[in-house]
Amino acid sequence: MVETTAIIDFLKDLASSSPAPGGGSVAALSGAMGAALVSMVANLTKGKTKYAEYQELAGSSALKAEGLMRELLQCTNDDMTAFDGVMSALKMPKDDPGRARALQEAYKSATTAPERTAQKCLEVMRLSYSLVGKSNRTAACDLSAAALQAHAGIVSALENVSVNLRSIHDTQYTADMSSWSESVLREADELLSATIEGVRECQL
Repeated sequence: MVETTAIIDFLKDLASSSPAPGGGSVAALSGAMGAALVSMVANLTKGKTKYAEYQELAGSSALKAEGLMRELLQCTNDDMTAFDGVMSALKMPKDDPGRARALQEAYKSATTAPERTAQKCLEVMRLSYSLVGKSNRTAACDLSAAALQAHAGIVSALENVSVNLRSIHDTQYTADMSSWSESVLREADELLSATIEGVRECQL
């Protein structure tokens, strides 16, 4: 059983009545776990003569996955920071002339955090798919697991984007972000299906 202080502390904070960490941080953590799985598959491919033709791909993929894992772990903190910014703006006196502007800036920051999470999770999905049929077959199912984790991260992150957009008055910004979110989810759905199908085929 995996029990580390960091994981237990995070889950305790998540389970508490505190609104942060919340769904945005969980989305980023889900993506980070997906990236870690991709790295594992790549590392299980490196140095294996059976997969000699894929050594360069395995090496570069391991490095990319490890980088994405670190970036997504940072996103867990960025999401909490952005949420705190919204709460601080909401606590400003309602008659403060700068409150409305501060709130709009805070909501945009709170949108940018999950936006980055979704983008990084999408990169994880692309990387996972690129290794299907080109990596250690005994760990192929972990590429499906990685894609599922990253996909969950995307869906959760985009929900946070959508919620924050409702409070932003910049119509062009909200339209652009909504369009971007739709394109990300569309690609994520396609990648998930392609990865799972590809893994099943290479295991036959």
